[in-house]
Amino acid sequence: MAILVTGGLGFIGSHTVIELLSSGYEVVIADNLSNSEISVLDKLKKLSNKTIAFYEIDVTDKDKLELIFLNHEIDGIIHFAGYKAVGESVVNPLSYYYNNLMSTISLAELASKYDVESFVFSSSATVYGDNVSPFKEDMPLLERTNPYGETKAMSERILSDYSKTEPTKKITLLRYFNPIGAHESGLIGEVPKGIPNNLMPYITQVASGKREKLFIFGNDYDTPDGTGVRDYIHVVDLARGHVAALKKAKQGINIYNLGTGIGVSVLELIHTFIEVNQVDIPYEIVERRPGDIAVSYADTSKAERELGFKTVKTVEDMVRDAWRFEKNLIK
Repeated sequence: MAILVTGGLGFIGSHTVIELLSSGYEVVIADNLSNSEISVLDKLKKLSNKTIAFYEIDVTDKDKLELIFLNHEIDGIIHFAGYKAVGESVVNPLSYYYNNLMSTISLAELASKYDVESFVFSSSATVYGDNVSPFKEDMPLLERTNPYGETKAMSERILSDYSKTEPTKKITLLRYFNPIGAHESGLIGEVPKGIPNNLMPYITQVASGKREKLFIFGNDYDTPDGTGVRDYIHVVDLARGHVAALKKAKQGINIYNLGTGIGVSVLELIHTFIEVNQVDIPYEIVERRPGDIAVSYADTSKAERELGFKTVKTVEDMVRDAWRFEKNLIK
């Protein structure tokens, strides 16, 4: 089976490509390199020892995207391509709406035209808005606190409506929590362009001396230590969840949380990183970041029950693997 992976050279996409290849799938990658590097492609080939078709295209460009469907018999799509920073979406909402919605629409149109059976969408826990954790898939979705989350909720609605017109299609919406870590080889991981928007690459860049200190956005939340609580999932576990979603895909719309079900505060994660890796992380508390909520963690029972998916890696694994990858970058 040939699986089109959009954003396949990015952080989550690249790890999912490895898991797909090791599970016997053929992979075709589409990526415009806006938040990734072409060097990742060689690393994927080295890790898998397999051929990977690659197209440097923007997924919002439907005409160029269609070339992939003309050149390959695509059996499934995993759609990662999209802008992904909560804070940046507040500052640049129009670019987020255009990029994230148009890419989903283009793919859905081509999936219909070329009769692609399975479509897995990279959604987010931000669609739950300011609900009370643990978040469950059947919760009513409250108003989102940022444009990024809104684009994910709107993309879910687009795919749900598309599913009604083609009920035999298998469409899976995977609501991620907070992926961190890196491949155990240390070859691939998260390499943000510019100042990191996510916590873990910022921590590792402070640890390596690339940045002076870490900024923690708020310590006055209603949490045990005042800092935000999140459900951190190892990116390799998250990638495994996509393979499980493909293998267990069912007709219609199917929604699953991918997380650990355990909330960890920002300070807890920092202290775990310090303890496991024996590296100091200077930090400063600053004002809350627009669009953030206090607590976010998953109810994981549906994914475990229906997909047979359960995480196996610990927070200690996450911080150890993330630091190993960062050290490889500075060699």
